[in-house]
Amino acid sequence: MNAQTKFPPAVDAQPVSGKLDVPTPADLAITVRDERFLRERKPGRWWLNNDPIASCWHNALSATFPRGEAMFIEAVKAHRDGVPPKLEAEIRAFVKQEVNHTREHIVFNKAAAEAGYDMDRIDRRLEEMMRMIKERPPIVNLAATIALEHYTAIMAHEFLSNPKHFKDADPVCGAMWRWHAIEEIEHKGVAFDTYLHATRDWSRWKRWKLKSVMMSVITVNFVRNRWNDTLDLLAQDGLTGWKVKARLFWYLFGSPGVLRKIVLPLIAYYLPGFHPWNQDDRALIGKAQSEFPDAALAPA
Repeated sequence: MNAQTKFPPAVDAQPVSGKLDVPTPADLAITVRDERFLRERKPGRWWLNNDPIASCWHNALSATFPRGEAMFIEAVKAHRDGVPPKLEAEIRAFVKQEVNHTREHIVFNKAAAEAGYDMDRIDRRLEEMMRMIKERPPIVNLAATIALEHYTAIMAHEFLSNPKHFKDADPVCGAMWRWHAIEEIEHKGVAFDTYLHATRDWSRWKRWKLKSVMMSVITVNFVRNRWNDTLDLLAQDGLTGWKVKARLFWYLFGSPGVLRKIVLPLIAYYLPGFHPWNQDDRALIGKAQSEFPDAALAPA
């Protein structure tokens, strides 16, 4: 069993700055679970429910994680100076979790490539995007990070609350995605609290405007790029045309409908007073860990 490191609150809960109280739970413990997957056995090409649509959608998601999570880490670390001790400890845990996620998705993406998918085209586009991101002001990258972290958190909530998503998945792949989802929920407020600290001298209007504009940009790009990436992977299976697009649309917006299910949490992001921990969904973590204990996540 891999060692697990817990980062309990270092101090009592406190405002990020003099006037910004945050609802991040005072007893939040961010646990670094150093799990490893897919070291001994590789999954089949259609590892999720024997369905090319579901498998390619998640493959396209996974393709973005190594570079994306590296960006998240850099964006948060760039603004950690002077944060309260509790948030400082949470940032350390956030970084450790994201490093582990990056490592495991690199392995997962390699397995998808070994199953016959060309993942390089997605990665080359992301590499170009990362070059552009490095030219932006750091606070803009942090605003993009909190938007993308909200996406990962609400999708993680949906994945853990609706077993249908991974019901017939390859067991190891399903375990990896659940593990990732658990940790995304745990650290869902870290980047946001860092943003509140970094903009503590801004007006509420200015802070809201930047985060809302970035969420709108991220939403357009996220849906468009993941849609196109998935269709690209499906084309490599010889699956093209309007019927394939209709099946993908139904998968995302019909059943199980992960994008349909996250519409309301996305809208909530734009509301005044939004914070990721306005909804304390840690019960999903306990439920997932009881149903899929460490033995089920046995590392290779």
